[in-house]
Amino acid sequence: MDYHVTEGFPEPLGATLDSAGLNIAVFSAHAQRIALCLFDETGETEIAQLFLPARTGNIFHAHVAGLRAGQRYGLRAYGPYEPQHGHRFNPHKLLLDPHATLLDRPFVLHDSMFGYQL
Repeated sequence: MDYHVTEGFPEPLGATLDSAGLNIAVFSAHAQRIALCLFDETGETEIAQLFLPARTGNIFHAHVAGLRAGQRYGLRAYGPYEPQHGHRFNPHKLLLDPHATLLDRPFVLHDSMFGYQL
């Protein structure tokens, strides 16, 4: 499926539905890119990775036409891996939207969620 992605708006933070689709706005002071990852109806298969094309200050944002309530999504943050400076960006890790008000299933901690083992 082709997605029509435009700049959207930096506010409000998180995912906001409107009559035309979804606006997404994500804060990160140190990321280089943020991707909105869309999943199928089961939430198991990633079907698209859309980079947020705009940045206003430390807010990455986009509007994706046609998305509706119930769309399962996550985020991936691209940036430096510099633990000595507190940066551990890893785009292989799917992130929750910190402004989400609902998850599609209970959160269950799993070893694959960690960036390294102690």
